Amino acid sequence: MKYRSFFSRPRPDWWPENEPWPPVRRRRHASSIRRMGRFFMIFNVLTMVALFALAARWLGVVQFSTPSGQGLIAYGMVFGVLLMAILSLGGMSLRRMVLPLEDLLNAADRVGQGDYSVRVEEKGSREVRSLTRAFNDMASRLDQLAEGRRNLMADVTHELRTPLTVVQGNLEGMLDGLYPADETTLRSLIDETRMISQLVEDLRTMALAESGALKLKKESTDLAMLGRETAATFQVQADAAGVALVVDIPPDLPWLELDPGRIRQVLTNLLANALHYTPAGGTVSVRYRQVDERAVLEVRDSGTGIPAEELPYVFERFHKSSESGGMGLGLAIVKHLVDAHGGTITAESVPGQGTNIRVVLPLEK
Repeated sequence: MKYRSFFSRPRPDWWPENEPWPPVRRRRHASSIRRMGRFFMIFNVLTMVALFALAARWLGVVQFSTPSGQGLIAYGMVFGVLLMAILSLGGMSLRRMVLPLEDLLNAADRVGQGDYSVRVEEKGSREVRSLTRAFNDMASRLDQLAEGRRNLMADVTHELRTPLTVVQGNLEGMLDGLYPADETTLRSLIDETRMISQLVEDLRTMALAESGALKLKKESTDLAMLGRETAATFQVQADAAGVALVVDIPPDLPWLELDPGRIRQVLTNLLANALHYTPAGGTVSVRYRQVDERAVLEVRDSGTGIPAEELPYVFERFHKSSESGGMGLGLAIVKHLVDAHGGTITAESVPGQGTNIRVVLPLEK
């Protein structure tokens, strides 16, 4: 079994204060397995004793009181040999199955105690190897989630500290007479509070989506108009960055039943990401079509693109590139919102040539 020593580490920050460290080790499950092994060992010893007794009678060392003793010896020896062969094969099979299960039980105890780094070597029968592989995948996932939670706490602390410090510093400066309480100063404070509000709203949306409590307020919506309006709000930002913003949405498309606020949030996140990763002189385009009873929205950019090894994880929470300034929640929230509408979202990208995000929604007229 491959794992690091967990109890040799210093007390983790997340360990409850009212519980001792290191924790009390649980009783190992190996005791019952060893008892089973001892049972088979004793059974084999008794069988060997019986065989030796029969062999001694056959050699004339011991005399049976009945005339049929020699026949009994012959039958007993044949039976004993067959029984030993069966027991040996059974013991080998049992050992091949039990030993990996013992490792799994011990590893499960370690995971239960908070050590998500534990991994078990794949060995034994095909079924046991499959079980071991599933356990390792589970432990790896738990390890990633624990790491994500730690990163989340660090990121939330960092993201909140900066705007709160700005707000606090400016308010104290105004109270001390260092800064004027004019419109410019107050507007800058409002911008900082909006950043805090957006962060809190993102965390709330993620919590609702993951708990299945996210409610949609569907209504008949002109998705084409919604797409054009959302793109228009980014026109000033695109012009300032020297990026061409192209809207390719034909008129007179049917209205759809959807939550306009949530779909606007989807488009806002996708356009903000596209503009963030597109350098000056590049292009960001928004395209909307209806194909095979599906509404297809695409946001394409000519930016830096996504590396192939990161592409499968772009919609996972807390996943972000080194160039990202956020917490890695934007695309994860987008996926949850699209899933809530019964749609799908995919990403295609070529490093250095740009990224295309495609949202497909059911055509509920």
